[in-house]
Amino acid sequence: MKRLRWLIGLVAIVAIFGIAIFYPYASLLEWQSPLLKHSFSVLFLCALFCLWRILRGPTPADRAVAIDILGILVLGFCALLGIPTGRDWYIDIGIAWALQSFISTLALAKYLEGRNFDE
Repeated sequence: MKRLRWLIGLVAIVAIFGIAIFYPYASLLEWQSPLLKHSFSVLFLCALFCLWRILRGPTPADRAVAIDILGILVLGFCALLGIPTGRDWYIDIGIAWALQSFISTLALAKYLEGRNFDE
């Protein structure tokens, strides 16, 4: 049952990103250049590989690294959205996401090592 829920979630995520990349809204067509479209596609493909590693990682450390890389990819998506729109709050969101990702990676590493958070 758990694998079925993971599969349904993965299919939903792929469908949403696929629609957003290959059938964008008309207002988004104004700022899309081929470079940005390919950049979004590459980041999306890398995100799929990270989700695969999170799902199938042989060790918890591999899953932790994949989650950290996924956070970096979210930062890349924020930066790519900030370039054509000219809105700087995407970069603010990316910076906040990077800080949260760093802190959570440290906490997960301490947990996997078996230490307390105050050590």
